Amino acid sequence: MITLNDITTKEKPQWCPGCGDFSIVMALKNAFVELGLQPHETVIASGIGCSGKTPHYVNTYGFESLHGRSLPAASAIKLANHKLTVVAAGGDGDGYGIGMQHFMHIMRRNYDLTYLVHDNQIYGLTTGQASPTTMQGMKSKSTPHGVLEVPFNPIATAIASGATYVARGFAGDIKHLTDLIKGAITHKGFALVDIFQPCVTFNKLNTYQWFQPRVYKLEDAGHNPTNRDAALEKAFEQEKTKYEKLPIGLFYKEERPTYESMLNQIKEKPLVEHDLSAIDISKTYEEFE
Repeated sequence: MITLNDITTKEKPQWCPGCGDFSIVMALKNAFVELGLQPHETVIASGIGCSGKTPHYVNTYGFESLHGRSLPAASAIKLANHKLTVVAAGGDGDGYGIGMQHFMHIMRRNYDLTYLVHDNQIYGLTTGQASPTTMQGMKSKSTPHGVLEVPFNPIATAIASGATYVARGFAGDIKHLTDLIKGAITHKGFALVDIFQPCVTFNKLNTYQWFQPRVYKLEDAGHNPTNRDAALEKAFEQEKTKYEKLPIGLFYKEERPTYESMLNQIKEKPLVEHDLSAIDISKTYEEFE
């Protein structure tokens, strides 16, 4: 039996008081406990930014990668030992900005891993520049006259690009977010959980008070997550309603073979369990001498 104490580290969180990241980490730990996942069975890979501290506060294996590179690290870990439960954590700037190329291609490959995006619609760690999901017209340090671009829509992009579990949570509802993360982890395939995560220091528009009257749960609205067309329609609802209605919950889910399941090299056992002692890599070393 695993408890919250088993997966809570001694590190003191370095986030601002009230930051939505606290709720995301709590939901992730809740999910691990409720699923009975042992620390040695799980890995968290992160990028750079406020979300990059996630592996520091959860007592599992962890890997803090470069900015926007949590997904390549997570996919490499999964290929090395596909028995592990692998979770990638990143921010909207980290994953939808510099890491966009990795996000697009990992979805069509359908690795069996979970991607949690701390979406605060701002660059928090670098003190308040506009990110790919910042609302049009919002003023920031990098856009003093307001954002000109249309915000990136991660939910619609994920559905259209091959992700097989697409959900959105809200840091203001830990129980609901925990359930979404549990569903993502148990799903066999690439799972995106985009999370509305208020930045209490640098985003004075998208606050908890702004989100609370706007978010509603898809399951309460009778949404069918196996209907791709309906999922796409819900994904664009925020734009259509000028951000007055923000659906959260499971948008889309489908069953499709995972990337790892189609690799003959690891069908019998994980790569880390293969005997590589007979492989001569001396010529490879010579190339670098």
